[in-house]
Amino acid sequence: MALGSLIYGKGPSGFGYGSTAVEVTEGIDLAGKTILVTGCNAGLGLETVRVLAMRGARVLATGRTEEKARSAVADLAGDIVPLACELSNPASVRACIEAVKKDGHPIDVLLCNAGIMALPKLEQAFGYELQFFTNHIGHFILVTGLLDQLTKDGRVVMLSSEAHKGAPKEGIQLDNLSGEKGYTPWKAYGQSKLANILFAKELTKRLAGSGRTANALHPGVIKTNLVRSMPKIAQVAMSVGSALFLKTIPQGAATQCYVATNPKIAGVSGEYFVDSNIGRSTPISHDAALAKRLWEESEKIVAKLS
Repeated sequence: MALGSLIYGKGPSGFGYGSTAVEVTEGIDLAGKTILVTGCNAGLGLETVRVLAMRGARVLATGRTEEKARSAVADLAGDIVPLACELSNPASVRACIEAVKKDGHPIDVLLCNAGIMALPKLEQAFGYELQFFTNHIGHFILVTGLLDQLTKDGRVVMLSSEAHKGAPKEGIQLDNLSGEKGYTPWKAYGQSKLANILFAKELTKRLAGSGRTANALHPGVIKTNLVRSMPKIAQVAMSVGSALFLKTIPQGAATQCYVATNPKIAGVSGEYFVDSNIGRSTPISHDAALAKRLWEESEKIVAKLS
């Protein structure tokens, strides 16, 4: 059991730091619901797919390739459809959108779980820093491409991180999205996670009055495959610390399962959740003008990729 679950109690939702995905979805019947989850291959994504399917949802589980997704979910019970969606490849994302549309089921939840973290050296995709492109632009293409498939009370759930607090002071370096004017692994990661929050904020405005919602969340600090990109010394530190303060994967998957399914937060939008409760994000994450500029810049980037 993580130390945090012993220290922190439960919040207004009735859940807290130590709650698991199974616990936060207990008693919720998802039969008839279709939920898309990105990044199903391992860790939080795989546990999320498992629990949502266990509760009766039809889960569209995406991985970098269909083969990887199929292999990951092979031993899970329930109605699970493996799909390819490589977020750093717009063609793959668009193919996923078409596959979902062809599938024909309205989408109740778009759960944007996949991501990459703290790449030691600058890497790019289509001229843009890879974390920003994968974590934000890839999901931007996916979500905006599937909004017409979203049910009248559908939810968009963006996996952000407390690491958004380490973003550059201006929030999003719109003049350095390539990373070529300066690159720091954690600042770049923080920027991409801030972009996830800002996307949810702006999407909330654009969905206003529709009944659909968009929220972001911090899952907790968990040792998952995300650490594969980190320097070895950092990986060792996380291994040592995992027994002391890191969440388990079932605990880490709890908040996204809560935000995706809990009936008590139907209609709640534009929020940032931590430990299955509404939390606090940085002041700049509430900057409506920045959120709008990011959206507009994202549209320009996507248009160039067409």
